[in-house]
Amino acid sequence: MASVNRQVLPGFSLSLGYTIFYLSLLVLLPIAACFLKAATLSRSNFVSAVWTERARAAYALTFGAAFAAAAINLVLGLLLAWVLVRYEFPGRGLANALVDLPLALPTAVGGLVYASLYVPKGWLGQYLVPLGFHGAYSKTAIVLVLVFVGLPFVVRTVQPVLEDLEAETEEAAASLGSSRWQAFRLVLLPHLYPAMITGFALAFARGIGEYGSVVFVSGNMPYKTEIAPILIVARLEEFAYSEATAIAVVLLVISFSTLVLVNLLERWSLRHEH
Repeated sequence: MASVNRQVLPGFSLSLGYTIFYLSLLVLLPIAACFLKAATLSRSNFVSAVWTERARAAYALTFGAAFAAAAINLVLGLLLAWVLVRYEFPGRGLANALVDLPLALPTAVGGLVYASLYVPKGWLGQYLVPLGFHGAYSKTAIVLVLVFVGLPFVVRTVQPVLEDLEAETEEAAASLGSSRWQAFRLVLLPHLYPAMITGFALAFARGIGEYGSVVFVSGNMPYKTEIAPILIVARLEEFAYSEATAIAVVLLVISFSTLVLVNLLERWSLRHEH
């Protein structure tokens, strides 16, 4: 019997070569340039640039706000994906389309809208600020806009998994006397773990690098509401290019390490599931 070529795309070597070339051009080359620029600093100058009190405060706020927003999105995204998959209701198509709006909308527009809504005289701020809720020019404002930009990543990773889950699985659990909560927690949730971890990682990574929306709502106050990307821009405006790239390298290393860790957790979850 003649051997059958099971490769989906013909010309594997050529396709792989083009893939590596464009990956190197678009991803690896800029990263290498960033590292080379930061390498112009001596070790002591590098540490002085990336480990100032102002920089540490910016790191803590950046990763803390991104983590909090990703955790909120994990809950909201799972709930929204569940509603979109399991229920039929008027306007379902519109709601499904609105999920992707933060991906199509310039983040600066989102930041401006949130800032105008939550300022003391805004539509919502005039009622919330007297109650002690400050949704503009605060750490809370940063988390709010990061939830806005990160929500689609969780919904779109969880939604296909929910669509592929067979209803017979839940029916079998119900026939064995399981409540709805038990069926969800013990039967459905284990299948959703890998997608939830992926969605959380994507939302977290998106939050770390977000600038356009945050710059309008945070107030950009050093030591209080200044995130690391804004600090990088501040260093660039001071013409301290090496110091700015040094801070960028720290963000890059921490972000990549976090994604690798999440990827390992996702693989462990898949092995545990099977």
